[in-house]
Amino acid sequence: MSSPAKATVLGKTTKADLPTELFAEPYHQSLLHEAARADLAARRRGTASTLRRGEVAMTTAKAWRQKGTGRARAGALSVPHRTGGGVAFGPKPRRYTVNVNRKAGRRALRAALSVHAERGSVAVLDAAAFEQPSTKKAATALEKWGADGPTLVVLEEAETGALRSFRNIDRVQVAEASAIGVAAVLAAGSIVVSQGALEVLGRRAGSAGDGRRRAAEPGDGSEG
Repeated sequence: MSSPAKATVLGKTTKADLPTELFAEPYHQSLLHEAARADLAARRRGTASTLRRGEVAMTTAKAWRQKGTGRARAGALSVPHRTGGGVAFGPKPRRYTVNVNRKAGRRALRAALSVHAERGSVAVLDAAAFEQPSTKKAATALEKWGADGPTLVVLEEAETGALRSFRNIDRVQVAEASAIGVAAVLAAGSIVVSQGALEVLGRRAGSAGDGRRRAAEPGDGSEG
């Protein structure tokens, strides 16, 4: 079994072990592409809407008589090729959601995190050091670490002090571990993960839960 990857503890000279259940997943390009595409598609509101020929506020009467005017034959003015007419094949409100298998999504998130572990662009944050919000302290810690921007800071929901410390720094995005997606992790040049966020990510995407069978319950017919 390979030894766990190491990560700098932000603001300190020590290093911490990264959990292998999150940061030891092999790179899988097609899987990452599928998961990132699903994340980006979920952000689309899908509210674009155009008026079709039958929906524009225009008379349906024939524009002019068929013969005798010296002009070409014409029907209703609501046709798409006339000014003010409807739009042909225009967008209508729709959903862009792409479904990804749950197990595949967990694996993709682990693979995205493992990419940062391999290139040394992940740091661990002790959120207790930011109980009192301090943007200056947070910016100094990132500068000393030499983080490549943009930087993604992943926190637990209750770590509000760290949230207020990092959220106003240029090229730094703060996100909760319970909602972070593959696209955000891949788009970041470096990531900072708090100890609490590591536990949340472990429950969300840890490899220990993959392939685990449901425990047999009395009366479910699984007893010999």
